[in-house]
Amino acid sequence: MNSKTGRSTIKQVASAAGVSTQTVSRVLNERPDVSAETRRRVQTVIDRLGYQPSALARSLISQRSYTLGVVTAGLRHTGPSRTLGGITAAAADAGYALLLEELPRYDMDDPTPIFQALLSRHVDGVIWAVPEVGANRNWAVRLPAELQVPIVYLAMEPRENISVVSVNNYMGGRMAMAHLLEQGYRSIGHIAGPLDWWEARQRMAAWKDALHEAGLESCHQYWAEGNWSSVSGAEAAEKLLRQYPKLDAIFAANDQMALSVLYTAPLQQRRVPQDLGVVGFDNIPETAYFRPALTTVQQDQYNVGKVAVEETTRIIESAWQGLEPIEPKSIMLSPTLVVRQSSRRLTAEDEGGGSRDE
Repeated sequence: MNSKTGRSTIKQVASAAGVSTQTVSRVLNERPDVSAETRRRVQTVIDRLGYQPSALARSLISQRSYTLGVVTAGLRHTGPSRTLGGITAAAADAGYALLLEELPRYDMDDPTPIFQALLSRHVDGVIWAVPEVGANRNWAVRLPAELQVPIVYLAMEPRENISVVSVNNYMGGRMAMAHLLEQGYRSIGHIAGPLDWWEARQRMAAWKDALHEAGLESCHQYWAEGNWSSVSGAEAAEKLLRQYPKLDAIFAANDQMALSVLYTAPLQQRRVPQDLGVVGFDNIPETAYFRPALTTVQQDQYNVGKVAVEETTRIIESAWQGLEPIEPKSIMLSPTLVVRQSSRRLTAEDEGGGSRDE
């Protein structure tokens, strides 16, 4: 045991196992050129001495930091915090540490200082976990090749020669609209998220396209823009119900705004779902516990974070193993529709108490 640190060393493990330090290193790195008997003997000594490999030594030997830089924003919100949870879990599984940078706002025009700070800490790759808002991605296609670390972007429109992991927001919007149309709703309004967000534009495009394909209108009186907050959702719902009296359903671009519709509708003498069907987007935990429970599109943001780490480390490991370079690609993850009471047309049996959440 090292007298200064109280830790066992690789030399002590090698001596106790009767092998070289190189053999111990091969066992730790799961190299195939070690016999099964030697591997068992070394592992037994490691367990008995409680040996923990030094991450610093590992980095010095391999010339790698085994660290990923993660740039995020808006961690006070549910979505970004869920994504970060997925990133953290997947990085730990892959043996990587994280270096986190949180931006004060989404609309960063010049990311150079952030990249310089991360590269000065010798990160092996970067996950840019900030959603695409306005022109905050225009610089992505101009990044210099000398950065020499892979970058994977989240919540961004696919672009050529850039690695992207996103939820298919358009598909999710079409799922919501197909469900409302199947339930017999025909005068369907939309509460959009802020339309400088790519995700909000995709969900609104799905609403418009579904109506047009069904031979229905989507004029400007049939939609209102919110800012993702419950307050903006309530204001938008009041506006829609006032200017579009025939309204019989609302597809809201996120759950916070959709839940405010559930609050606002009774104040306007509208029953949900008898007079007004409501569908949200996200499937935050609270949605199942409202009455009526909210139908919503589930996007697995935790999985988005995991897939981003898997893609980043795949590119890193391929380069270090001297394999063919992995070409950047866009990965679009499919959402699912969670059907609950807020959008289901009630039968006589349901109104008598026979309905149950799906």
